[in-house]
Amino acid sequence: MKSNISIIRATAQDSQLLAGMGRITFLEAHGSSASADIVTAYVDQNYSETVLTAQLNDPGNLYHLIYYSGAPAGYSKIIYNTSNANISAPQVTKLERIYLLKEFYGLDLGRELLDYNIGLSKKNAQAGMWLFVWKENHRAINFYKKSGFTIVGSHDFKLSETHSNPNHVMFLEY
Repeated sequence: MKSNISIIRATAQDSQLLAGMGRITFLEAHGSSASADIVTAYVDQNYSETVLTAQLNDPGNLYHLIYYSGAPAGYSKIIYNTSNANISAPQVTKLERIYLLKEFYGLDLGRELLDYNIGLSKKNAQAGMWLFVWKENHRAINFYKKSGFTIVGSHDFKLSETHSNPNHVMFLEY
C-alpha cells in the first residue's frame, strides 16, 4: 500500500463521517437511477447516523475507511458467509458497499480498497466475493471485470415500494 493511503476499520464513532460520505457517494453513483424523491427517501432511510451506528455495532458488518493524504476518500462494507442463489461456492463474502468520493477517482484507491477487502475475505477462509452492481453503472462494471469478477446473475435492487433498479450479480472466485 502506498504511504499516502491508509485503510482503517470503521467503528461506531465513525457513523457521522460514514453517513455523510455514504449520502454523497450514493447520490454521485445512483442519483440518476430513479426520481429525486425516491433516491432521497432511500438515502434518508439507509444513510442516517442512527442506521450506520447500528450497522457498525453489528460485528457481522465490516466497514473500512480509506484515507488519502489524511483525507477520508471512501469506504467499504463486507459481510462474510453471505450466500447468493447464483453462486454455488460455500462461504462467500458479500461486498455490500464500496464507494469513493468523485474527487478521489483516478488515484487507484478503489483498487487498493477492493484488494484490501479481498485479502480479508481470503484470510477468513472465504471461497470468493460477490456483489450487486447497477446495470447502468458502466464504470463500476468495468472496474469489477478488470478485477476478475464475472456476471453470474441478475437482481432487482429495491429503492422503494414502487421502484427497483436492475443489477448484475458479479462474483470473483478465489
